[in-house]
Amino acid sequence: MHPVAEGSERAGVAPPDETARREAHDVLPGGSFGRLEEVAAWLAACQGRAPARAPRRVRAVLFAADHAIAEAGVSAHEPAETAARVAAVRDGRAAVCRFAEAAGAGLRVVDVGLAAPLPGEARDDRAVVRTAGRLDVADVLTADQAAAALRAGREVADEEVDEGADLLVVGEVGVGVSTPAAVLAAAMTGREPVAVVGRGSGIDDRRWMVKAAAVRDALWRTRSAGRDPQALLRIAGGADLAALTGFLARAARRRTPVVLDGAATAVAALLADTDAPGARAWWVAGTRCTEPSQALALDVLGLEPLLDLQMRAGQGTGALAAVGLLRAATAVTG
Repeated sequence: MHPVAEGSERAGVAPPDETARREAHDVLPGGSFGRLEEVAAWLAACQGRAPARAPRRVRAVLFAADHAIAEAGVSAHEPAETAARVAAVRDGRAAVCRFAEAAGAGLRVVDVGLAAPLPGEARDDRAVVRTAGRLDVADVLTADQAAAALRAGREVADEEVDEGADLLVVGEVGVGVSTPAAVLAAAMTGREPVAVVGRGSGIDDRRWMVKAAAVRDALWRTRSAGRDPQALLRIAGGADLAALTGFLARAARRRTPVVLDGAATAVAALLADTDAPGARAWWVAGTRCTEPSQALALDVLGLEPLLDLQMRAGQGTGALAAVGLLRAATAVTG
């Protein structure tokens, strides 16, 4: 794909090739295959050729971070579960590893904010913070940490594209991540906390109320940030959400299509498209999850999930489940 000049992150993103999209439509069956034809034309536009070819190198990247708000009891899982999940991915034991195998995708998990480092490749330790703030009472990151997390996401995207990835899948690993995702969705869309707080990992009513209160307090703290992506990520986001934002914006600048996963990636996409206008044209939503923050973000972005599986597992599993549909779409024209 194409290189991108540093210092241009606020500029608009060049769109996919509309000539290739039109040429793809000219050879499609005219509606017989429904949305698969839309996907085929989108891939053709992203690839700059018609008809589109099946992706040759699919890469899934997960960004991992601990969230201090998890200590407040906003999740059905204990905070230590984040590290256990990262270890399971790196050892090949996690369910997402099977999803990646089924999708024919390489899989990588990058530490951008775990409380303690775990064994793994040196290039996948990009931690910018080890002890983050609790979003309802303090800023999650410093300005330098937020900038570093955004930069880490951009660097990882560059690495994957430079190594030949022609389709990227993104996800996150982090207990409690749906809480900051809800705060950011509310801040970006002007919604009240009750409209963005979901059940996340499957929490009961008591935990839901704790989560709703945390979102309310964090949203109040973001009032001075407006819709500034970096400020919002600093105040109430997290290293994983910031890295996702940087990754998505850079992938679009590198003209590489991305399949979004659940709420965290959708909200990060909303921030990335604000920071890099037009980036949304390079993304497709994999599957609908159970979080209202995802629905709000995708509605603003104008993205309709390819699948409606009501998944809440995260870790890129929903997006990986949709990769087969993208491959199938390329068969529509031949």
